[in-house]
Amino acid sequence: MVTLKKSLNLLAAVIFTASSVFSYAQTNAQNLEKSIEETEQSVAETLEAAEEANHEHPIVEKTQAQKVQDHITHHLADDYSFVFFSDEAEGKNYGFSLPVILIDNGLKVFMSSEFDYGKKVVEKDGQFYKLYHGKIYKTDAAGTIDYDDTHHPTNEKPLDFSITKNVASLLFTTALIFVMFLGLAKTYKNGANNLPKGFARALEPMVLYVRDEMAIPNIGKDKYRKFMPYLLSVFFLIFLLNLLGLTPLGFNVTGSISVTACLAIFTFIITQFSANKDYWKHIFWMPGVPVPMKIMLAPIEILGALIKPFSLMVRLFANITAGHSVVFGLIAIIFVMKEALGTGGAIGIGFFLSTFLVFLEILVAFLQAFIFTMLSSLFIGMAVAEHEHDEAHH
Repeated sequence: MVTLKKSLNLLAAVIFTASSVFSYAQTNAQNLEKSIEETEQSVAETLEAAEEANHEHPIVEKTQAQKVQDHITHHLADDYSFVFFSDEAEGKNYGFSLPVILIDNGLKVFMSSEFDYGKKVVEKDGQFYKLYHGKIYKTDAAGTIDYDDTHHPTNEKPLDFSITKNVASLLFTTALIFVMFLGLAKTYKNGANNLPKGFARALEPMVLYVRDEMAIPNIGKDKYRKFMPYLLSVFFLIFLLNLLGLTPLGFNVTGSISVTACLAIFTFIITQFSANKDYWKHIFWMPGVPVPMKIMLAPIEILGALIKPFSLMVRLFANITAGHSVVFGLIAIIFVMKEALGTGGAIGIGFFLSTFLVFLEILVAFLQAFIFTMLSSLFIGMAVAEHEHDEAHH
């Protein structure tokens, strides 16, 4: 582009020089100068338009590593449709779309396939919407996106209640948990000593594990029953979502910071609303501690109460996201190193490493569910524990 601009400027200079030498009439020189100015202005406008077009739709073809990185990023991000695989030659994506639910001067419901993966602008009741980088913006009929100084879109966004991949995954997992535990509950309704049958037989040891290894040791035999429904729900929800994240369906719910934040907030709310007076006393006015130290330690204790759910949120999000990235990175060896290792060598190494890591990720799926549930039970146990203080002794 720079070379083209220099060439045009040089051409304009040559024309101007030639006109000054061979032109004998002042009128012709003025007309030529005016023509050159118009030509330069037209060239500048053309170059500017081409630069903007190149900025929005780069012509430079992406390398194989960049394509792999884009695929990993797309898998980790939430989306309005499930894409199983793509045909680059034909420019087609194979999967299924999800419902888009917008509130913008009324309710607007349509399928995400109308966006054609961001290639088309959707018109509903006189309003135009465009899917751009995983978000829906209000635009004009041409789908124009405006930017600020840092090249972030400034278009207004409608209120979005769409069924995205993460929402669909949560609904599917919730329904799966209901089906699993309804069968186990029917077994106990028929008698306390009845043995579970079928898949419920595999659930019972895990339920007992949560009860005996997490709830009772951390909360106590007298108070653990009240919190068992929450602990079981959190454990199996995270565990199943982590397992589904290893399938080709593109689930990455626990790798979303908003989902892990929601789970951590629930733990925080249950902990604070279940806390007794001893818990609050240890935060705001620690027994047996000198008054000046109490004043200094109180803000630290308050900050610690807020950091606990934050650590739950970040730990789950970071570990799951890192695991998915590494698995996809190892699978990408097949494509990135195909020329160096050959097709057979790249497939062999990629398959061996990714298979080994998938089995490791199954262990991590259980481990992350265990850690989140264990720490939640520990925080709840600290809030409901009763202490006997002897001020005179201290």
